[in-house]
Amino acid sequence: MSQKLIIFIAVASGVVLLVAVLVSVRLRRSRHQHKLNQAAYIKRWKALQKNCATRKTWPKAIIDADNLLDDALRECNYRGKTTGERLVAAQHTLTANEDIWFSHKMREIVAHEDVRRLKKQDIVDALSGFRQALKDLGALEQ
Repeated sequence: MSQKLIIFIAVASGVVLLVAVLVSVRLRRSRHQHKLNQAAYIKRWKALQKNCATRKTWPKAIIDADNLLDDALRECNYRGKTTGERLVAAQHTLTANEDIWFSHKMREIVAHEDVRRLKKQDIVDALSGFRQALKDLGALEQ
């Protein structure tokens, strides 16, 4: 084979690979771009915020926020058996992955541990992470 033919084949292969990757990424994104009913999510978000008033209801606020996020992930067609698996599937869509994982872990803490040791700042940070994830998914306004 001539050197020109080898170069042509290499360049053509690179172009085909690049096009395949771009199409794959576009298909993956379009599969998860689902228009959510923002009004319904905003209503639920405001309702769970009322649980932030007292230390006694903080756990309910965190659990409700985690459930709200899980509903949004499901509605956006992120696959997985658990919220954690759906978060992994959505990690390229979410802008603050560490924050949302902190929030999801707080949900596990409030569901299974003594909540008397919770700090107000942890609750604020957890709710902030949930809020950002819901914004990223289009469930809450930017």
